[in-house]
Amino acid sequence: MTREEKLAVINGLTEQLNQYPHFYITNIESLNAEQTASLRRKCFENGIKLVVVKNTLLTKALERAEKAEAELVGVLEGSTSVMFTETGKAPAVVIKEFRKSCDKPVLKAAYVEGCVYVGDNQIETLCNIKSREELIGDIVSLLQSPAKNVISALQANAGQKIAGLVKALEERNN
Repeated sequence: MTREEKLAVINGLTEQLNQYPHFYITNIESLNAEQTASLRRKCFENGIKLVVVKNTLLTKALERAEKAEAELVGVLEGSTSVMFTETGKAPAVVIKEFRKSCDKPVLKAAYVEGCVYVGDNQIETLCNIKSREELIGDIVSLLQSPAKNVISALQANAGQKIAGLVKALEERNN
């Protein structure tokens, strides 16, 4: 690879690191062509971009994107691929599902919601992370719950009682 080609790869990786809020660093070494194609297909279907990279070039791209945390750089050994995504838990779900038929990919590290997760044992944790939209939905439903209770109470027997009280007060004023 010439110096210009390396620079182009580093610039491309830096752009992707800045474009996507979440990424997973994995090892897909020893997958055969059929398994690799299947993994790429699953990634594409779930909005994940899978890229095989050289460790030194990824390290330089992480430095340029200001995401070169010690934990991330420390896992860059051996064969490395990066899964870029808009949804934080999508790659973890794909990895977990893909492992039902194969022992790869292995998670080296993940950068999700501004936090670094290191090690393959973090797959379950990453699968259970809620997205920003899911958290907002939970908060909205929690806020709506008391209002729904008041409305249902007014529509049920309590509504009749209030109407009776209002009628009694009107009669008393007359």
